[in-house]
Amino acid sequence: MVHIDYMMDPGWPYLRQAEDLALKEQAARRFDNKTHAWVPDAQEGFVVASIGVQEGVNLTLTLPDGSQKKLTTSEVQEINPAKFEKTEDMSNLTFLNEASVLHNLRQRYYSMMIYTYSGLFCVFINPYKMLPIYTDSVANMYVNKRRAEMPPHLFAVSDEAFRNMMSDRENQSMLITGESGAGKTENTKKVIAYFAMIGGGSKVDGKANESSLENQVVQANPAIEAFGNGATTRNYNSSRYGKFIRIHFDRKGRLVGGDIEHYLLEKSRVIKQAPGERSYHIFYQIMTQKNLKERYLLSDDIRQYKFVSQAEISVPGMDDKEEWGITDNAFSVMGFSDREKDDLYKLCAAIMHIGNSTFKQKPRDEQAEVDDMTSPTNACKLFGINVEHFLTALTRPKIKVGTEWVNKGQNVQQVDWAVGALSKAIYARMFTWLIKRVNQTLRAKLEDSVYYIGVLDIAGFEIFDRNSFEQLWINFVNEKLQQFFNHHMFVLEQEEYKREGIEWTFIDFGLDLQACIELIEKPLGIVSMLDEECIVPKATDMTYVDKLTTQHLGKHPNFQKAKAPKGKQAEAHFAIVHYAGTVRYNAEQWLDKNKDPLNDSAVACLKTSDKEGILYQIWEDYVTDVDREESEKRGKGQQTKKKGKSASFLTVSTMYRESLNSLMTMLHTTHPHFIRCIIPNEKKTSGLVDAPLVLNQLTCNGVLEGIRICRKGFPNRLIFADFRYRYAILASDEASEKDASKASKAMLRKLAKANQINVDNFKIGATKVFFRAGMLARLEELRDEALSKVMVKFQAATRAYLALCDYKSRLDREDAYPLIQENVRAWIKLRSWPWFRLFSRLKPMLKGMKSNAEIEALEKKCKELEESSKREEEQRKKYADELRAKIEQYEETKAALERDRMMLDKRNKEIEELNRNLKKEQESAYENAKKAAELERAREKEKKEWEEKERRLQMEAENEANRNRAANEKLKDQLASLQTEHDKIQAQRKAQEHVNGELTDQVASLRQKYEKADEQRNKMKEDLDALDDKLAAEQRLNHEMAKQNKKLESQLKAVQTQLEIALRDKHEFDLDCRKRETDVGELKRKGQSDANLIAKLQASLRRCIDRIEQLEEDLLEERKLRMKTERQRNELQSEYDLLTEQMAEASGQLTAETHINKIRAEELSNLRRDLQKKSLNQEAYISDLCTMQYATVNNLRNLSQQSASLESEALRILDARRAFNKVPLPRVYVDDSDVDDSI
Repeated sequence: MVHIDYMMDPGWPYLRQAEDLALKEQAARRFDNKTHAWVPDAQEGFVVASIGVQEGVNLTLTLPDGSQKKLTTSEVQEINPAKFEKTEDMSNLTFLNEASVLHNLRQRYYSMMIYTYSGLFCVFINPYKMLPIYTDSVANMYVNKRRAEMPPHLFAVSDEAFRNMMSDRENQSMLITGESGAGKTENTKKVIAYFAMIGGGSKVDGKANESSLENQVVQANPAIEAFGNGATTRNYNSSRYGKFIRIHFDRKGRLVGGDIEHYLLEKSRVIKQAPGERSYHIFYQIMTQKNLKERYLLSDDIRQYKFVSQAEISVPGMDDKEEWGITDNAFSVMGFSDREKDDLYKLCAAIMHIGNSTFKQKPRDEQAEVDDMTSPTNACKLFGINVEHFLTALTRPKIKVGTEWVNKGQNVQQVDWAVGALSKAIYARMFTWLIKRVNQTLRAKLEDSVYYIGVLDIAGFEIFDRNSFEQLWINFVNEKLQQFFNHHMFVLEQEEYKREGIEWTFIDFGLDLQACIELIEKPLGIVSMLDEECIVPKATDMTYVDKLTTQHLGKHPNFQKAKAPKGKQAEAHFAIVHYAGTVRYNAEQWLDKNKDPLNDSAVACLKTSDKEGILYQIWEDYVTDVDREESEKRGKGQQTKKKGKSASFLTVSTMYRESLNSLMTMLHTTHPHFIRCIIPNEKKTSGLVDAPLVLNQLTCNGVLEGIRICRKGFPNRLIFADFRYRYAILASDEASEKDASKASKAMLRKLAKANQINVDNFKIGATKVFFRAGMLARLEELRDEALSKVMVKFQAATRAYLALCDYKSRLDREDAYPLIQENVRAWIKLRSWPWFRLFSRLKPMLKGMKSNAEIEALEKKCKELEESSKREEEQRKKYADELRAKIEQYEETKAALERDRMMLDKRNKEIEELNRNLKKEQESAYENAKKAAELERAREKEKKEWEEKERRLQMEAENEANRNRAANEKLKDQLASLQTEHDKIQAQRKAQEHVNGELTDQVASLRQKYEKADEQRNKMKEDLDALDDKLAAEQRLNHEMAKQNKKLESQLKAVQTQLEIALRDKHEFDLDCRKRETDVGELKRKGQSDANLIAKLQASLRRCIDRIEQLEEDLLEERKLRMKTERQRNELQSEYDLLTEQMAEASGQLTAETHINKIRAEELSNLRRDLQKKSLNQEAYISDLCTMQYATVNNLRNLSQQSASLESEALRILDARRAFNKVPLPRVYVDDSDVDDSI
């Protein structure tokens, strides 16, 4: 039953239709399943047609426009009864067909009830407007509610996932899937906000401003959306990347953190947008802030920036200025510093500037040069790098040719490509840094995480006019997710039935997408062939298309030749049949996109920016070729790997495939919950349903097949133990069986026998009980009814018990009434009887008769106190003996302690001696080591000097020898030439002989110099040998010193060992001494305390004995006084008896006797006052004595307690004596009226 407060919520009409309105609509429906049928229609999907004439399977139908149409029964579809209009769970439909599902969704959408259950998952239709169904009040409605209790909603699926996580102790995942523009991102935000609310107490609407963990989890989406979302023709806020958000909880279900993993960021959108689309939102948000534009050197017209103004620059319904405030606030909530925010905005502005860089071709040259320095200068200012170096890196990058680095000239097209690739890489790495920074905030308490719920939001299936490399991967991811959905919903379900031994015929729902997946990812598939083509020399996009066509066209059912373009469609090179339709792909630039090459020189220039900035951080792990060569020179080449490349040439496709496999592995370890998002129309108009578009999505998303298997299968299951625990109240006797399996089977048999459940609606497996859809809801209803009956019986028993108690109370009162009346009547009768009145007045006087027994009891108590006193005396003697023994033990301990002290002094002296010896040995060892070190340093220094001198001499000798050899060669050449010309120049013979003589002398001189140098070299060798001998001697000396050091070290270790033993013995001895001193002190204190106690006890005992003697004397006096009083009482009693007799016989003496009685009464009154005064004085005196005695007794132990008991008994005796003394004398009262009555 829905709570009345829920129905008053503004969002309730968008969740569930009012019952009276639903009944009116059902009654107003003008068609039924007997006289009408669904007929296919090209525009509306299906329309209702009335059945005119039926001849076997042939039908004559009248369409809504009045025309008639003849169809067979197999071509039309049945209509459901009116009670299923706008049903919340389509698995309950009597006739399950496409027309009924479409009609139900369409009617609910017209009423803006956008969530509908479809078996085990939830269908959402984008309303294209804001509805009040995501408020805090609506979210609170769904907390801890079963699915059947509340209308369909995203929060119901979320709460089910949370409860499953806590009860099953299993990680959960929520796959929010659908085509682009279906509302996946908005649903993801609401899911995260709901988990933050139930896990941490924040609000779903996200209005809290404090930077709590719950709010940070919620604000993570707006912070990332600005950098990862853009506008497409289908969706103005389309996620151009995929993300898997994990919300972490502890064992108690408290939110402890989260993290985000992202996939497939569309980098090409940074530099290029298709018509009707827009780049990422952050660029346009920055342009709304005047201070940012001034700071980042931006103009007011965004159209001036080529990278972000190729198509749309604004989006209907989106205020970029307001969105920037949301983004900036989200960064603040996430804990981003001002420097971090500024760096992010600065890099976006720099990309806008660098996109405006223009280059021109040099005349008669293939070299490009910058055309305008303004934009590059502004970009480099924001990057914080040198503009000249950056432009040189772009136009003339360094490349390695052989072993040398040269500058390679680039033409304009190559430079433009390098600028675009660099811009995309900067943005992609900045986005990755942003995700990591957000995770750093969200993982503050992640060590407490036990479970998590993952929410997947990834770009939906896309079919554009131009579909390129990015669309292939987005559609491939959706293909894998759809296969995962099919596998989980259909295949795994049926396989589990077989494992559990349930009779089940395998149903093929025709949704196996493996063929398309293998076409893309398997060997010789689209991706693998693309990777191969990237490493083939002189390969182009067209050679890749030719190979694909040769390999797959006509051989694979999912690969087709692209049809001719229609309308705005671009040219396509091939087509792939996906689950959502056939997509035409254009393969231009696929090789470059897959290789994703970067200009290493430009990257190296970017790495020269401020190391504290984000730009340096995002490129810090990128290793250029120059960096790698330098590392190899330092011997670190094996430890460094370039980001994005490896020996096997890591391509973009490879990275995408690895991240996708990681995602699928993660999903397989969770329990999934599916939310299928549907686009109602492509015009983004609320309340409009494009029936063919919706039907295509229903078919592709497997909605109909999901309902069919849900109805035919057993979607709900419980293990035997859980079933018995949950539903034991329905069959308590059968549930008492120890074996959970037998107990569950017996419980189900009893419920089926009682016709409470249908046998066909459940199956018993090997470990679980399986139920058809709706059966668990039926069992919950039965359980609620049983609980209600138990509570009613309990209330009835309680009320019966209370009524019985009231009945017994009334019976007791009824029995008491006669007794009270009888007593009242007796009292009324006796109150006027003189003798009773006299008896009532004399009765108080008879209390003194009981004093004898009290005196005997006191005497007995006195004897017990005397015995107790004797026992205390014996105890005192015992304590005295123990004290003497303790004192003797103390003396012995003291003597032992003195001996130990003497031994300790002796040991201390030995330790001091050992310490002195140790110190001497250490000093000696230190001096020896110091000397050895000095000798070693001197030897090394001398060795280095000799080596340097020898190297210098050798170099001089070699140089001189080389000069000599050169001169010799020269002379030989000259001699040869002279010898040849000797015959020709006879006239110059003498002059030439003279020259020859001089040359001969010069040669001899050179020979002498050479011989001298050779002698010096030999001498140097001898000196070197001498040095070697000296070195050997030094080494021997060092070896001896090392031996001596080792010997000293061994001696030192021995001494240290002895010292440690002595110190350990000393420590143990100190501990023993301290312990004994503590024991002696304790014994002293205890002995002193016992001595004080004994002295106090003795004094107290003496006082007690004196007091007892005094009390005995008082007791004798009291006894005498009692005897005297007893005699007086007897005499008065006799006199009273005599007076009583005389009163009856002599009434004439009444006046005299009355006078005497009055006198006696006055005397008695005076006597009583005196006794009271004496009693008060005695009580004050005894009170003082008691106070003194109490102060004394508090200082005693066991004996003090018994002494206190003795004292109290003595006081009781005194009180008894005083009470006896205060006994009033008998008085005789004579009432004149009584006398008159007797007369």
